[in-house]
Order: sequence, then structure tokens, then C-alpha cells
Amino acid sequence: MVLTGAEIVIRCLQEEKVEHVFGYPGGSVLFIYDELFKQDKVKHILVRHEQAAVHAADAYSRSSQNVGVCMVTSGPGVTNAVTGIATAYMDSIPLVVITGQVPTAYIGQDAFQECDTVGITRPCVKHNFLVKDVKDLAPTIKKAFYLARTGRPGPVLVDIPKDITTHKCEFHYPKTVSMRSYNPVVKGHTGQIKKAVHLLLEAKRPMIYAGGGVILSDAAEKLTKLTRALGFPITNTLMGLGGYPATDRQFVGMLGMHGTYEANMAMQHCDVLLAIGARFDDRVIGNPAHFGEVSRKIIHVDIDPSSISKRVKVDVPIVGSVPDVLDELMNQLEAASAKPDAKALAAWWKQVEEWRDRNCLKYRQNGDLIMPQYVVEKLYEVTGGDAFVTSDVGQHQMWAAQYYKFDKPRRWINSGGLGTMGFGLPAAMGVRFANPSATVACVTGEASIQMCIQELSTCKQFRLPIKIVNLNNRYLGMVRQWQEMFHGNRYSESYVDALPDFVKLAEAYGHVGIRIEKPADVEPALREAFVKHKNELVFLDFLTDQTANVFPMVAAGKGLSEMILAEDL
Repeated sequence: MVLTGAEIVIRCLQEEKVEHVFGYPGGSVLFIYDELFKQDKVKHILVRHEQAAVHAADAYSRSSQNVGVCMVTSGPGVTNAVTGIATAYMDSIPLVVITGQVPTAYIGQDAFQECDTVGITRPCVKHNFLVKDVKDLAPTIKKAFYLARTGRPGPVLVDIPKDITTHKCEFHYPKTVSMRSYNPVVKGHTGQIKKAVHLLLEAKRPMIYAGGGVILSDAAEKLTKLTRALGFPITNTLMGLGGYPATDRQFVGMLGMHGTYEANMAMQHCDVLLAIGARFDDRVIGNPAHFGEVSRKIIHVDIDPSSISKRVKVDVPIVGSVPDVLDELMNQLEAASAKPDAKALAAWWKQVEEWRDRNCLKYRQNGDLIMPQYVVEKLYEVTGGDAFVTSDVGQHQMWAAQYYKFDKPRRWINSGGLGTMGFGLPAAMGVRFANPSATVACVTGEASIQMCIQELSTCKQFRLPIKIVNLNNRYLGMVRQWQEMFHGNRYSESYVDALPDFVKLAEAYGHVGIRIEKPADVEPALREAFVKHKNELVFLDFLTDQTANVFPMVAAGKGLSEMILAEDL
């Protein structure tokens, strides 16, 4: 079968059973778009900005078990997409990004809408390709999907010059991929797992610390089984929320810069730490020197060997797929004659409960001012804790992570590593396309939502009944908090002046807008949005307390146990 390059691209997507492609057309990809028009298996979602295309594909992947796919044109199409690509890269999200390029003869000639896509994206992709021969197109796309979803996942970019989309060759889509330089380890080393089991059974103050790798590898059920069998306290990173049920008593909350008092204290004072699919990043352990002051044995399970002992030296490194390693850990634990020290564990839990009794997330709902934490708590109640929740970045993101209890994986969709404002709305779109009957809420702020607010147009075109929960404090909230605490209350450029009327703006796009100014109206407004306007996009503009801050907080350069609590101020 002889096909053009453009036809080959579409056939490859069909072979990979891709249902949705998020994108924006332009000159260098018009032949591909022409072939999209001629078929109906792959549906194209027209966004209003290329950044949104990548964010939507990213969230499509995060909220499902599929590789997200997006397509943009050359030059500014690519550069607009870079923020989304970097966002996915930092959070290890499997994506295939198809980009147009100027004709091969024009590359390097400063042609119209040319940029060095391979060079620009190299630092923020798992791998990228420039296809120079139409015969290489199908094998390259096959490799792209394989690389994106295996090992430590990530975005893979395929740059296709315009003339390649018109050249012809015989089409054959490879059934398998073999790459000499890429063979990720899946099975954990049995000897290392045996050492880990020995440490876990001898532990007096054990702790389990699980991250986004648990979610991405669909290992939440296995993690839950292991944790309950051991009876140990467990904490999740921001990216790992939902990897263990948040309503379970063994869960001590999220850890890190805005983690709970009990989670951070248990992390700092444990004697054996089992780290699974996490990377000890700066927002999790604070100052590494402070973290290292307490002697503890660390077991680290990760598919990526470069993540092990990168920031913290570990005692038992286990390279392998999280589900496979958890299976082997469970098998060895069940076969072991010894059991965890019940007396020591009881004493440890007594200490953990004392820390938990500090109730570090308490806040006051004062008078006529809406507290943002209250809005998130009511969102949890109204949705029964069963919504997909996307967020932008800032205070609202932390409040959503702290107060919405995620019992299931892939329900919490946020930009953790890069911290990308503008992520929330296009992410909500991607979630809804991946889960067409789901309840989807986007928790955002008045600054973040304006970064990609043009996607309200996409939501109208495709009738996406997303609920936007805007915690509007008329400030760049997290910036203001840091300026208050560390910069002498000098609010340099953190006040968001000249805000739009979000209700009218939502209505201008053809959606429902509701402004909420009193605490008593919070729950009724949420119920109206999720029940009365179930099938419509509703923009809920909550005017919240401008002085509210996120606590607990570990200041930059401080250690995990050096938290600032609301009660300390």
C-alpha cells in the first residue's frame, strides 16, 4: 500500500488506537490536517492556543491509561507548545507531540515559520526525532509511542518537514520495537528486595513515602495492599495523591513544603523509609542537609536509575517497575517467618497520632469573608469526593491538595514539577474527553485562569460541562504570601488590578457565570452548578479572603520539621 507521508501519520495514529488529537493547524501540517478531514476514527480537538493543546493531551493521559497526542505547526506553533511539553516532562507524562517543520531543503535557511524544534525541545523531552525520509516516518512514530509509555514515561516529539508529508512510500506499521540503546529494567533485583524486606521487618519507626510513579504505573491497588499488610503510616507527594486512599487512617496526609505536620514529622523521624516512585525533590524534603541529620535506612524503588541517590543517598536501591517490585515485596513478606514488631509499631503510631492531634489544617471561617479552604471542603462534599479535579498553580492548588480527599488514582490532575499557571482549564478539557461521563472541576485562581482563558471557546464548541471553581482573592496569592512572610509586606506587582467581570466573561463565551460573595452561598452555588447546570460549563467566581495563607509551610532552605503553622503567627 503506497501512501503519502500525511496519510501515513493518520494511519499510524489509527494503528495506535488514538481516539483524540489536540491541536491547531498551520501551513506546515496542512496536508496532515487534510487527511484528518477524510477519516472519522481519529477525532481532532481544536484548541485556541498550542500550549492548551499540550496541556489537554497531558491531562488526557494523566486521567486515563492512554498516551496523549497533540499536533502543532512549525515555528510559533512549536514555541507556544514548549511550556506544555516541559510541564509533561517534569511530571513524567507519556505524550507524543507531532510538529510540522519547513521543507527539508529550507531547514537552516531562516525560512518563514522555521525554528530549530529538535534543539529547542531537547532539554524537555524524553526523546525527539526529525524525520528526513518518508520511509522512516512509520517506524519513527512507532518508536515515539513505545518510548513515551515505557520505562519512566515522558513526552516524545516527532518533527515532520512539510515535503515529507507529500512524499510517498509503501506503508508498513511495525508490530514491535527493538532499540539497542533503550532497554528499561522492569524486574527489581531479588537480592535487593530481600534486603528491603529485612529492613522493613526490623523497623521500629517505619514510614512509606509514595509518589507519582505509583499513579503512572497503575500500582495504587498493590501499594494499598502492601501498606495495609505492613500496618505502617504512609504519605503521598503532591503528584502521588490518590495512590493511597486519603480517607484511610494509615494515610497521614501529603508531605513537603505544604504537607501536614504529622507527615513531615514522621518522615523526619522514621528509622526505615520505603520510598516508592518518588524522587526526594526540594518541595518534598526541604533542605537535604537537614533531612540527613537523622539516621535512617532508606529503600528507594524507581524505574529510573538516575533518580536514585540523586538528592539523598539511599541504602537499598531497587531499580524496576513499581508494580513488579511491589508484587515481589509482597511475596517475600508473606513468605517471611518474621512479622513487623507490633510493640514498637504501636509506640510509633502513638507518636504519629500525637502529631496528628495538632490538627494542622484547621482554619477559621470568619464572618462574611469566604475562606478558600471552606470552598474546597464544600466542593468535596457536593461531589462526594468522586470528581476529577484539575488545578492551576498557587495557593488554590495547595488548598485543593490539602482539603479534597482523593481516594482514587488519576483523579488529581495538576502541574507539580514545572508549576505551570494556565494548566487547569485545558487540563479539565483533556480529562473530560478521556472520561466523557465524569464530573470534572477545575480549581483555579483569578490570575492563573487568565493564562489560557481562551479555551472557554473550545469548551463551548465541544459542549464540555466543566465546573470552574475560581478562588478569587484579587492577588497573585502565593507570591503575596511569600512577600508577606519574607519580603516585609512589600507586595511588588502581586496585586491583580483591572480584573474582568468573570461572570460576564463566561456569559460572553456562552457559559453560565455565578459570583459568590458570602459563605452561606458557597454550598448552594456549588449544588446549583453540579445539579441544575449539570450539562453546562459553569464559572463559579468565589470572592475569597485576601489575607488567607497556606499552612503548614516549610520555608525555602529549611528542614521538614521546621514548619510554620498558622497557630504560630
